[in-house]
Amino acid sequence: MKDLSAAQILINSLDLTSLNHDDTKETIKDLCNRASTPFGTTAAVCINPEFIQTALHELHDNIKIATVVNFPDGSNDIKRLEKEIKQALKLGADEIDAVLPYQDFLNGNIEQCIHFLEKAREFTQNKILKIIIESGELKSTLNIKKATHIAIEAGADFIKTSTGKTSVSATPEAANAILEEIQKSGKDIGFKASGGIKTLEDAKKYLSLAIAIMGPEWITPKHFRIGASSLLNNLLEHLKQGY
Repeated sequence: MKDLSAAQILINSLDLTSLNHDDTKETIKDLCNRASTPFGTTAAVCINPEFIQTALHELHDNIKIATVVNFPDGSNDIKRLEKEIKQALKLGADEIDAVLPYQDFLNGNIEQCIHFLEKAREFTQNKILKIIIESGELKSTLNIKKATHIAIEAGADFIKTSTGKTSVSATPEAANAILEEIQKSGKDIGFKASGGIKTLEDAKKYLSLAIAIMGPEWITPKHFRIGASSLLNNLLEHLKQGY
């Protein structure tokens, strides 16, 4: 795929993200303003819960608001999960990105993970639920596929690679394993790559994989997302140079 076509698709598939400890209302306002570009809008902004109302005030063009829960630690605390999800929805979030309790998964507590995922689905109601499996911590393809499988079976709408807060974030190898498991399931599940994706060249790897495994018609914001912060500027540079 040519760079200009890929850049356009990637802007529309972007969850423009800021999940920093030092975020302020002003930085989130700036993020929201950047989400509407001369080449179209991003799919969503992904922000910490305390800035949902700021984003609601700033956003237009049907850009979704995604937020994170049990983040980034992947706590298995169901009460915390319920409180954070319900509060986020009350504030106006459209999409919830929740972290698989990956330490429990690695310790073999799979039933506890399944219970957590089912509760996340229950609490999120009819809103979009993305499950972050933290693929860099799971390491093996077998673990990544198994985590993807249980998240799909529990009702996730998207499988997301990473929080972006660990030493290894998204990789093409992890993306390939997740996409293969989604394809195998036959279910209407999306994929989100997140963490360390900064350039068109980086992002095209995930776009190309998704097209190869799922087909070009699958590539819409309903199914394919990239979570990133600095990527947008790089995509816009390519598009501006091309026109």
